[in-house]
Amino acid sequence: MQISSAFFAALTLALSAIAAPSAANESLSGSLMRPLRVATFNTSLNHNEAGGLIEQLSGDHLAARQVAAVIQRVRPDLVLLNEFDYDIDGKAAELFVSRYLGEGQFGERAISYAHRFQAPVNTGVASGLDLTGDGQTDGPGDAWGFGMHPGQYGMLVLSRYPIDREHVRTFQQLRWSAMPGALAPRMPDNKTAWYADETWQQLRLSSKSHWDVPVQTPLGTLHFLTAHPTPPVFDGKEDRNGRRNFDEIRLWAEYLTNADTTWLCDDSGRCGGLDANARFVIAGDYNADPLDGESIAGAITQLIGHPRVLPMVAPTSTGAATAATADPELAASKRTPAAQHTGAFGLRAGNMRIDYVLPSVGFEVIRSGVFWPPSDRPEAQWLQASDHRMVWVDLRLATAAN
Repeated sequence: MQISSAFFAALTLALSAIAAPSAANESLSGSLMRPLRVATFNTSLNHNEAGGLIEQLSGDHLAARQVAAVIQRVRPDLVLLNEFDYDIDGKAAELFVSRYLGEGQFGERAISYAHRFQAPVNTGVASGLDLTGDGQTDGPGDAWGFGMHPGQYGMLVLSRYPIDREHVRTFQQLRWSAMPGALAPRMPDNKTAWYADETWQQLRLSSKSHWDVPVQTPLGTLHFLTAHPTPPVFDGKEDRNGRRNFDEIRLWAEYLTNADTTWLCDDSGRCGGLDANARFVIAGDYNADPLDGESIAGAITQLIGHPRVLPMVAPTSTGAATAATADPELAASKRTPAAQHTGAFGLRAGNMRIDYVLPSVGFEVIRSGVFWPPSDRPEAQWLQASDHRMVWVDLRLATAAN
């Protein structure tokens, strides 16, 4: 049977359609022809009360429908959801997957994820220590990670492909002081430690958690390295959150650099970094723009510029570029190109690039994007659910790796 050139032209056009990527991807019969789509999305699906998200999802939650619609439009194979509250029974995750993703939203097609991963996080877990310096020990800022209740601002991984649960590694309890050269906060005089030594020795590094989730994809095992470092703001001249943000990002840089390191130990007691031959994707809301904002200079460059991370053009969107025109003076003060922005923080702070999907060497990026439609598009209303935008990347194995 002879296949016409018109067929190949139509197939190429379908593969390049970003507005409805699922139709192109899911129409292909062979997994080798089909790229792997990996995404991250800070969903803002959190509640100030324990069980509050479960209650909301049990009803008809508009923001959850909008978040689901974005996922159904982009249709990632593997996605990290930041700021999705964790509960020990996984009820919120089950409700979201079945009632929201499992039903078409705003005309989109339902999507199914057979595999998911959640684990405890540090947010809202009481430390019993005065971490804010206000003389109290029971505030949300005195938890191991800022939060009103355990599990607030948690993480959720959804996958179409099996997760190798036996080899998942979590770093929720890793002590900040264990990191060589840690940026321990200091008083404004730069002579005195902000934290008493007894407190410093107990502090956990990760404000939520860091997860290495191995996923068995058609491209082989992919280590999904997920995290959500603390924002580098809401502190004082001691810059305790900025320093923590830098070192939370550094954790993954160290994890990629030395497989035999002895201080980098997971919650099961296994120490060491990632095998030098492993392929991975770093994903999450890292609260650090390469050029703008209040993160310590070079914070996210620790990952973007890491030799094991694939150099790539930053994902972009038309909507982000258009949004920047709302305040030309503020936009002009930004150094990161507006089209690369992933977070919308209003006219005071401006927009920034803080959400990342960073594949390892060994992959090739076919296409990428940020779901940020222009305001005149009907789907732009879905953006009301969160001040972050989904970032996605389509991957295949690099030619030299085949």
